[in-house]
Amino acid sequence: MPQVFLEHRLCVAPMMDRTDRHCRLLLRLLAPHARLYTEMLTARAVVAGDRERLLRFDAREHPVALQLGGSEPAELALAARVGADEGYDEINLNIGCPSDRVQAGCFGAALMREPERVADCVTAMRAAVSVPVTVKTRLGVDHDDSYEFLHKFAATIVAAGCRTLIVHARKAWLTGLSPKQNREVPPLDYGRVHRLKRDFPQTEIVINGGLTDAATAKGELAHVDGIMLGRAAYHEPMLLAEIDELLWGTACGTGFCGSGFSRDLAEKSRHAAQLAYCRYIEAELGRGTPLKAMTRHLLGIYARERGGRKWRRALAMLADGAAGLDGLRALIRANAESRYSGVAELARIASPVFQST
Repeated sequence: MPQVFLEHRLCVAPMMDRTDRHCRLLLRLLAPHARLYTEMLTARAVVAGDRERLLRFDAREHPVALQLGGSEPAELALAARVGADEGYDEINLNIGCPSDRVQAGCFGAALMREPERVADCVTAMRAAVSVPVTVKTRLGVDHDDSYEFLHKFAATIVAAGCRTLIVHARKAWLTGLSPKQNREVPPLDYGRVHRLKRDFPQTEIVINGGLTDAATAKGELAHVDGIMLGRAAYHEPMLLAEIDELLWGTACGTGFCGSGFSRDLAEKSRHAAQLAYCRYIEAELGRGTPLKAMTRHLLGIYARERGGRKWRRALAMLADGAAGLDGLRALIRANAESRYSGVAELARIASPVFQST
């Protein structure tokens, strides 16, 4: 009888230059139940680097996982312990990144060809921490992409005690494709991930890759234990909010409940999240964080919607510091009014606190 897992029902993928602590806080405000992941950090950086800068996060982010890159069991164990001591709820090992820089460090997707080494890493990390140790991987690498190859890799990792496998449903090409192309060019094969779940019923299997609409994402839960969204959640964060609402029925933690993600519900939820994010921004400005480091994550909050382009232009025009925050609040008010009353002059309303151009 397959075991029922709920911990990773909805996840946001680790994304370089995307899922920093500011992004994660915004996504948490929009999706109260999603499991969030840091950008990948090398084990060496975590052990020897500036832990305050690299690992700080807001308590509201829980549940939040630290993703590590590395291939040395002892070093990964030390980094995992640091992450657990800092309060992360999970330590995830990256066996999926195909970039040249990652390959040069002898980790990422290239390690799929060394399952015993990955197993040693998992064993060492599990011995070092009490929080779950999980693995994010691909279907295969280069021409090693048969189901038999994937099954053997998974069996070795599961035997080492890995309870959760997150599978990007594409193989990785280690040469010839850029990281961006590796996210788009190799064909998706959800069926192979579904088969993996059937063959490993006692292992939590999470599917990642190409999930860009709520119906498809939710439908995958008939076959696997969890879904993980990547760029779609970043570029269209309201999609993440919609899926959270579909799965749990309380959008954005605001108390607005319903059987579907109606436009009115979406607007109220988005507005509440934006106001909460402004309060976060205000606190961070007091700590010296640049405004644009935080507002850049808001660019997609009106993706594919009326006024979305004007919203992005207006964000780009904001001044820095407190004046820019005042402008952002004015934009949010104006946009809320325009979406209910048809007034769409966002830039004009907030222009006194914009940068001069």
